[in-house]
Amino acid sequence: MFLTFTKMHGLGNDFVIIDGVRQSVSLTPEQVRYLADRRHGVGCDQILLVEKPQHADVDFRYRIFNADGGEVEQCGNGARCFARFVFEEGLTDKRVIPVETASGRMELVLLDDGQVRVDMGVPRLLPAQIPFDAPAPAPRYVLNVNSESVEIGAVSMGNPHAVLTVTDVATAPVATLGPRIESHPRFPQRVNVGFMQIITRNHIRLRVFERGAGETLACGSGACAAAAVGQIQEALGSEVRVSLPGGDLMISWAGIGQPLYMTGPATRVFEGQIQL
Repeated sequence: MFLTFTKMHGLGNDFVIIDGVRQSVSLTPEQVRYLADRRHGVGCDQILLVEKPQHADVDFRYRIFNADGGEVEQCGNGARCFARFVFEEGLTDKRVIPVETASGRMELVLLDDGQVRVDMGVPRLLPAQIPFDAPAPAPRYVLNVNSESVEIGAVSMGNPHAVLTVTDVATAPVATLGPRIESHPRFPQRVNVGFMQIITRNHIRLRVFERGAGETLACGSGACAAAAVGQIQEALGSEVRVSLPGGDLMISWAGIGQPLYMTGPATRVFEGQIQL
């Protein structure tokens, strides 16, 4: 199979985007891992596949594959790149683009300054929706990790997130604690793990250990989850600047039951072709 692809990134969270509308695409987990491999393939955190919609109320189907070969429900940074890609490739002339994902419908808006605003939907807080093993929703939960107790917030942004508050993200145990929480048995579909440092009520620093990808320079859905958890825990306001290693995102959330909005950049890097 001979594929044309585009390399893009959102604050350093990088993607291989494949047009499945104008070319026939069927990827195996092995092919996904090869494309994502930074030494033998193209190299990326996730593969994004653009497909024709399966429902009449959207313009595209948006599919996401992690570097480990598994398909996942959501990727906020990828959504911004997806919007720029379909517009710049002439697949649409709309600046408000509804898409379907494995977790539901999303709306992507191309702004005049080149940034993209994404309606990430309503944060899901019920444990069964995350999914997370807990008897009832709560602002904080305690996990036992290697005989230690760790306090987290948990939310789904279309994909599961655990968020820990830390004193300093620079010294947070992302590489060691991240994978242990990612595969914790109370998260049956594994979980993305955010390490959040609160600077003010409207500014946080964040590092994210992504499920199936490891730590990335930025995680859009992780930024949304951290802002939501911080607000639920009454530590953050409704407008939050999230500073990730790759740059800043702006998160806006009116509160429980309301949709959450993420705004940030999307950057095209290069185009290429590859034989799989």
